[in-house]
Amino acid sequence: MNVPSFADLNLSATLPAVFLALGTTTLLIVDVFLPKERRHWTAWLALLGVVVSFVLTLATYNSGTTALSEMFVADSFSGFMNMIALVAAGITVLLGIDYMKRTDSARGEFWSLLLLSTAGIMFMASANDLIVIFVSLELLSIPLYILAAFRLNNAKSEESGMKYFILGAFASAFLVYGSALIYGATGTTNLPEIFSSVPGIVANGTGGAMFYLVVGAALIIVGLGFKVAIVPFHMWTPDVYEGAPTPVTAFMSVGAKIGGFAALLRVLVTAMPALIANEQTIPVWQNTVMILAALTLIVGNFVAISQSNIKRMLAYSSIAHAGYVLMAVAAAANPLTADVATQGALVYLLSYTFTNLGAFAVALSIEKNDGSGTSLDDFKGLSRSRPIMAAMMAVFMFSLTGIPLTAGFTGKWFVFQASMNAGLVPLAVIGVLTSVVSAFYYVRVIVNMYLHEGAGDEAAGATQSVNWALYISFAGTMMLGLFPVLATNLTDTVSLLAKLPQ
Repeated sequence: MNVPSFADLNLSATLPAVFLALGTTTLLIVDVFLPKERRHWTAWLALLGVVVSFVLTLATYNSGTTALSEMFVADSFSGFMNMIALVAAGITVLLGIDYMKRTDSARGEFWSLLLLSTAGIMFMASANDLIVIFVSLELLSIPLYILAAFRLNNAKSEESGMKYFILGAFASAFLVYGSALIYGATGTTNLPEIFSSVPGIVANGTGGAMFYLVVGAALIIVGLGFKVAIVPFHMWTPDVYEGAPTPVTAFMSVGAKIGGFAALLRVLVTAMPALIANEQTIPVWQNTVMILAALTLIVGNFVAISQSNIKRMLAYSSIAHAGYVLMAVAAAANPLTADVATQGALVYLLSYTFTNLGAFAVALSIEKNDGSGTSLDDFKGLSRSRPIMAAMMAVFMFSLTGIPLTAGFTGKWFVFQASMNAGLVPLAVIGVLTSVVSAFYYVRVIVNMYLHEGAGDEAAGATQSVNWALYISFAGTMMLGLFPVLATNLTDTVSLLAKLPQ
């Protein structure tokens, strides 16, 4: 048995994710010894850990090296995904500091679970092996199962955690089974090695190995599709989003998508771009992804119209936005547009992170301590009681719709452009039309805030830390809308396409 040396492990490339994971463990121990009156320090220490990990990510950005016996890769793709995940975690910490206190849910392990889930996202973004993807997925998911049920003696929260756990475990089984079939076909779980094996299997015709590859890829799409909430694997989303503590819902809405789409892009674009049939040049999985994207866009946007609860509305909105990212995944099947489509997906995820976390921050601000106050009617007259907050919420709603000069428009521009360049015109048309549909339920929130009579909610949850989260989200939403070059300069070097050895 060959034992790898420290040079082979190249642990310096893993430092951002490893630091966060080890720091989280340390934080859990520190919290035990803190006096009760100083337990609030745990949240600020968690935020400090996020900031340090972000700095380490910048230091290792686009290093282009592998680690842990080539099971881990540090490149511009993983670096950008890490930054999105850490931004989401940092904003969530700010959202949760006072919320957990006023709902009598303040316990130190909340922050450790949140950072462990973030570390799982970072490992998924850097995964260069199917085994690492599975382990990272569990590191991402298991803390979220607990966090969803974190409000003790709250039936909806407990139901949320149980539903998420049962269906999440079921989805993980699909991922493991798919990985096993791919290993059976190729004899490896390493993504570049799978890429090298696929052309030979395709050239040999329709043998058993080809069947295992296709079924394995399908099962992986199912397993990861659950995590990113695409139709028809989305049924858990509205109930879990509504029942979970609002900071957890906010993080879940973006964090699970970052990790899930990172793994999906790694598997499909890096390992299986050559999974073709009948002398085609486009992988056989493109049509499946196109159909799933179209269904997700249609179901998510149309069902959101009938929702009267802001958290359930944003849940179906989250499903719809998974469809927009999935458009970029479908476009990445074309080798000529794979890099542009991948870059578009990254920009979209960053835009969605700022916008959606901002929307949830406003929802959290008007939510009552018992979990009520999340109806759309509770937004009536908010422009009178909280004019600045209402203005920011209006911008978030415009951004989710895709109105120009907001981050949402920037994200959709890149995704639609990639789809058109890849020849997916019908899918792009569906994306544009469903964006028009989404304007109905997003603008309804703005109408309630500005055009309906009412004194407006006092927004007692808008504490100083929540306001900081709002300002950061608003600034990110506007900066990406006005200066998209801030993101594109970082994504220009992103490429997931592997190359066959000469």
